[in-house]
Amino acid sequence: MGIRGFVQKYVGMNPNPITRKTHEAHSRTRGTSVDISICPYCAVGCSQLIYSKAGRIIDIEGNYESPINGGTLCPKGAATYGLVHSPYRITTVKYRAPYSDHWEERPLDWCMERIAQLVKRTRDASFEEKDENGLTVNRTLAIGHFGGATLDNEENYLIKKMWSGGLGIVAVENQARI
Repeated sequence: MGIRGFVQKYVGMNPNPITRKTHEAHSRTRGTSVDISICPYCAVGCSQLIYSKAGRIIDIEGNYESPINGGTLCPKGAATYGLVHSPYRITTVKYRAPYSDHWEERPLDWCMERIAQLVKRTRDASFEEKDENGLTVNRTLAIGHFGGATLDNEENYLIKKMWSGGLGIVAVENQARI
C-alpha cells in the first residue's frame, strides 16, 4: 500500500491535494480578446494589454513585449482599469456655446460631429488653391493641429498625411518623446 492508500484508509482524508474547485479554476482572462494600447497618463508611452469579453473591459496590464516598459506600469498606469470603470468617470462632453455663460452636457457623438462640421466649415471658408503669386498651394492657414506626447511615429505619420495632404492644414506639430 502506498502513501495515498494509507492516508485514505487510516486517516480518512482525500489523498488528492487538489480540490474540484481548484481543478476547475482558470485564468480570469481565458476567453477574452486582447488589444494593445498605450497608457493614457504621461509622455513615456507605456504599452498596455486591454482584455475584453463581450464588449466589456475586464483587465488592463502592462505589455511584456513592449521595449518601452517591458510589462511594467507605474502606479497610475497600473490603475487604468479603475479609471475605465470608475463611477466618477465623466462620459459626456462639457460644451459652452458661443457667448454663453454656462456649460452644457452633450453626448460624445454630438461633439465629434460638431468638430467635424466646424473643421469643414473653417476649411471651406479659408482654403487657398493659389497664393498671391499664382503658385498652387492647396492649403488653409486657419486650422492647426498639435499632437499628444503618447503618439508614436506611425500615428504621427498618419495624422500628418490626413491633416496636411488630405485637408491642406499647414500647422501640424507634435510633442513626441518616443
